[in-house]
Amino acid sequence: KKNLDLSHKQKLLLIDRTNREISISHQVDLLGISRSSVYYEPVVNEYDLLLKRLIDEQYTLTPFYGSRKMTAHLRRNEHPVNRKHVQRLMREMGLEAIYPKPHLSQPHPEHKIYPYLLRDVSIDRKDQVWAADITYIPLARGFMYLVAVMDWWSRYVLAWQTSTSLDTAFCLEALEMALQFGKPEIFNTDQGSQFTSKAFTGMLKDNGIDISMDGRGRCMDNIFTERLWRSLKYENVYLMHYESVSEGRQGINSYFGFFNDDRLHQSLKYQTPAEVYFQRAS
Repeated sequence: KKNLDLSHKQKLLLIDRTNREISISHQVDLLGISRSSVYYEPVVNEYDLLLKRLIDEQYTLTPFYGSRKMTAHLRRNEHPVNRKHVQRLMREMGLEAIYPKPHLSQPHPEHKIYPYLLRDVSIDRKDQVWAADITYIPLARGFMYLVAVMDWWSRYVLAWQTSTSLDTAFCLEALEMALQFGKPEIFNTDQGSQFTSKAFTGMLKDNGIDISMDGRGRCMDNIFTERLWRSLKYENVYLMHYESVSEGRQGINSYFGFFNDDRLHQSLKYQTPAEVYFQRAS
């Protein structure tokens, strides 16, 4: 038996239920986890899922709503919730209002925060600035998180990945996929722990990319990805009501194909992001 330096979640992913030579009992013994955890299915709180969907829809429209206003909004729509309940749900969703707040929590001492480099910068070419962001995706019986990497000049979505938890791994996967297209001069993100991690910033620095980070609570510093989320949700997610993670992933893959190759953008003189990024004639 080896002492693998893996999280419990990562060990669960190594379980091969189709392996006829090594039983599940033997696999969990080798990995050092309990058999019951393999078969555990978390209890889904249907009402919390409904509240999260409503919070997500309202936050997409009004990202300046904090927990007080969101609580008032839900109560006006006949959902008698208290603020602590809403705060917990928004925290699980990774949401906060965009206005700056006093007494901000200090970042992790091992996570360096980089300055915002894009104020008054004219974006006039592809691969000048890329940006990444994470959003919450509601599902009929659950939820997932989505990260996307976008070229600011063309609005082309270079890569995306989904996850059922707010870990760093799926953000690294998206970054690795995006770097297959080339390298930007500047890479912009918010100050989320996934993006301030040594693994993520290290990959950027290893590729000679300047790192830029939004001010805390300032989604307008990353306005193009915020517009991407609004388009995705109102043109696809809220209309399709995806049942499962796999169905949601398939639908989002299809939408981004449409967004890149077929969706006309007024700001791009009615060209598609792919036409602008790859400089194709429309």
